[in-house]
Amino acid sequence: MLLRTLRAAALAALAIAAPAHAAYPEKPISLVVPFPAGSGTDAVGRIFAAELGNILGQQVVVENKPGANATIAANYVARAKPDGYTLFVTTNTSHSAAPWLMKNVPYDPVTDFTPIARGGNLPFILVVNPQRPYKSVKELIDYARANPGKVTYATGNSTGIVAGGTLARRAGIDILHVPYKGTPQALTDLVGGQVDFMFTDLASGLPFVQSGQLRALAVSTAERSSIVPDLPSMREAGVDDFDLNSWNGYFGPAGLPPEIVAKLNAAINQIVANPEIRKRLAGLGFDAFSGTPESFATFVSEQRDLWGKLIKDAGIQPQ
Repeated sequence: MLLRTLRAAALAALAIAAPAHAAYPEKPISLVVPFPAGSGTDAVGRIFAAELGNILGQQVVVENKPGANATIAANYVARAKPDGYTLFVTTNTSHSAAPWLMKNVPYDPVTDFTPIARGGNLPFILVVNPQRPYKSVKELIDYARANPGKVTYATGNSTGIVAGGTLARRAGIDILHVPYKGTPQALTDLVGGQVDFMFTDLASGLPFVQSGQLRALAVSTAERSSIVPDLPSMREAGVDDFDLNSWNGYFGPAGLPPEIVAKLNAAINQIVANPEIRKRLAGLGFDAFSGTPESFATFVSEQRDLWGKLIKDAGIQPQ
């Protein structure tokens, strides 16, 4: 009787000690996207959401919360319960650039989040309305120099803002910034001729280039991209010290249990290791890869400092 009582007590103690999230996930998960439907992050996020759902055995529902340089969505996730049912797929917009572009950001990009995993990179391209007279970056710069203050560039995210500001500073041109809430509307107006050019992620811009509605002049990096190898880099196009790339990654609110982080990280690494999924993502202009939560945390801190320098060097003042 005593042995049976002790065994029952031990089992009860183990049950109390077992974490409540041992069976995670037990219900659908919300994956918050800080940009509108149709944006590059949204398109990529929906593929990851579907695959995460298959691996975890629960539906992963995409929830778009665009606006304010991705800070609306970021603040929403930062204030969510850290139980693994509210996740965040975002880019350098919310975590690297917004803290430098805005005077008052309602969250800390490092302390208010739990890094889970990198998703990959979204290379950017410089695209112009094909009815405009410039067919290369040099011709665009020459035209802007001859028409100061008259050439307009659209932006739908912080990478576009910093890229446009960096081009203006590096090339010594006076161009007019036209901000949009998201990339899809900016691209629509670029196709319609309301603005002259923009830097956009490949996932959003490539279909317009392939259809002939837009003309791509260069990639926003110092080296060519393997996804669009025919496009020159900004350095090849004559703009020195120009190397901008948009990263993509997954977070939870601060305090996310390590067991949940490990499970989600393993699932994301499984997704990017799948050749078929990588091919689908590459078709969207997305370079998929991942790593550990620890390496991602270090990367996020380094990128915050790097983008601060890029923004200051571009002469962009916080709003």
